[in-house]
Amino acid sequence: MYDHNRIKNHVNGVESSSYELFGAHVENGGVYFSVYAPAAQKVALCADFSNYEEVTMRRDQFGAWSTFIEGIGEGVHYKYKVYSENGSCVEKSDPFAFYTEKRPSVGSIVYDINNYGWRDGEWLSRRDKNYNKPLNIYEVHLGTWKVKDGKDGDESYYRYEELKNELVPYVREMGYTHIEFMPLCEYPFDGSWGYQGTGYYAPTSRYGEPRYLMDLIDTCHLNNIGVILDFVPVHYATDENGLAYFDGGCLYESDVPQMRESEWGSTRFDYSKPHVHSFVRSAVNFWINQYHFDGIRFDAVGYLIFPDGSPNSPEYDCGVWFIKNTLFTLNAYHPDVMFIAEDATCHIKDTAPVVYGGLGFDYMWNFGWSSESLRYIASPYSVRSQNHEMMTYPMYYFNQGLFLLALSHDDVSNNKSSVMTNVYGKTQEEKFADLRTYYTYQMTHPGKKMNFMGNELAEYMAWSNTQPLGWNLLTYPNHDSFHEYIRALNKLYLSEPALYSQDYNLQAFTWIDLQNSQNNIYAYRRDDFVDAPLFVVLNFSPNEHEYWLEIGFDSSFREVLNSDADIYGGSNIRNYRLSTQNGYLQLKLAPLSALILKPCEEDEVDVPPEENTQ
Repeated sequence: MYDHNRIKNHVNGVESSSYELFGAHVENGGVYFSVYAPAAQKVALCADFSNYEEVTMRRDQFGAWSTFIEGIGEGVHYKYKVYSENGSCVEKSDPFAFYTEKRPSVGSIVYDINNYGWRDGEWLSRRDKNYNKPLNIYEVHLGTWKVKDGKDGDESYYRYEELKNELVPYVREMGYTHIEFMPLCEYPFDGSWGYQGTGYYAPTSRYGEPRYLMDLIDTCHLNNIGVILDFVPVHYATDENGLAYFDGGCLYESDVPQMRESEWGSTRFDYSKPHVHSFVRSAVNFWINQYHFDGIRFDAVGYLIFPDGSPNSPEYDCGVWFIKNTLFTLNAYHPDVMFIAEDATCHIKDTAPVVYGGLGFDYMWNFGWSSESLRYIASPYSVRSQNHEMMTYPMYYFNQGLFLLALSHDDVSNNKSSVMTNVYGKTQEEKFADLRTYYTYQMTHPGKKMNFMGNELAEYMAWSNTQPLGWNLLTYPNHDSFHEYIRALNKLYLSEPALYSQDYNLQAFTWIDLQNSQNNIYAYRRDDFVDAPLFVVLNFSPNEHEYWLEIGFDSSFREVLNSDADIYGGSNIRNYRLSTQNGYLQLKLAPLSALILKPCEEDEVDVPPEENTQ
């Protein structure tokens, strides 16, 4: 019900749970409706229980309008009629609605957000930010991950309750640790992919009811899979029923015309207004509290720091303050939840704590890594020696932040090609071999990992929100073998602490062969200082090499993964009876291949299959 002091906090920008004050709440035998519209002359509730005739709402001193209706409950459809001082009237969706009608309808629906019995207490008791744990994220667009055969439009979508039986087992079997959902906050236009929202507190109704999304997340947790939400704090849809010009004035957007429109044609939040801080920060808190998300990825962070996203511009002080204040506050509430930034455009100390002058993010996408490495594998073999540093340069600035190596939807959409199509190769066999080597580079390079759905299939098509993934590719041997390699690589990542436990300790990574540009070879060592180290050798040339790897100590070795193995579609150039000679290991490197090696006992060395009588 009405809380004078907390509404004052919302107006002053210090409230972090505004969804408890506004929206439609089922309580005391009825529903309490409240909306913030300080510039409105009048606000009326229109709902199906009254045949959409106006029900007058009462205004308080802050501009919050409210009413309580007895005898109604969950499932009521409603809107607000907002009258401006000039007499105009616009029907608006509830900015704090917990559930909405399916587009193109724009009404809000009363929903009891607390009526779900969570089962994930054990998961929540042990979750943390995963600094010293494996973090391998599978990014998903729910509408195109899979579709139902023979169905069109919305009927083709898997619903939340169906995805728990399709998506969760797949992610678990493939060895991913987390799912990141592209934006789920309600949005009107499919082509925006969810990045232009109208409902910051309502999961999109395209895939069903909120309670079933909770059940999907709960099921993830019961299967030891974390869940991350892609959240959009910079801009929102211009649709008349949404936040734009909500109360007849510029409630959520800037009063300055040139500051309102984003480069995407949407409307920008104005963080010089304190109540906008409360609205957006409360939305982030809402998804953590009510839906048990384990991480929030902040979209377009560069535009919160710089007005035009360019580091050459003066900082947007209000946006920076929003980030710092929000992350400082929510980290105190949720010290076990990850806050992840899209590339923050060369801003200093993005992942440092706020108390040390940082922005407070836990991780940041490394766009420099992805753009440079994708350029490298797109280059012909004859010029790769000239581009050698594209693959080594990320380690020169690696100590400047906690980086996450993402091959995201941004890398395979917007008129770009898929990773498979991007990679250079004169034959399909070369392309697949090069791609296996490239993903080994990603998974063995320091930093947490993320891949967009379809990367594991070696998808040919650039991603489109109108087409599902090409699951039929797995009927072709090359794609099926590649899929098996990604699964093996993911499982190896989970099983080897050297690949994750010391990710951000520079002493745990050592270049062994840094400047072998002539042969397009890279070699490095990963340590966790407890178990035996791992040694990684990458051959990005189309030539076979006899190669001496400097180990520095004497031991027997075994291949823990060879991308050229025949089960992965390779030519099966293998290394048997490996043992160092004066601290060096003699290897056969297949063309376009990756080797991961580990010290072992002498009786554990690999022997040729014909000699293995076990």
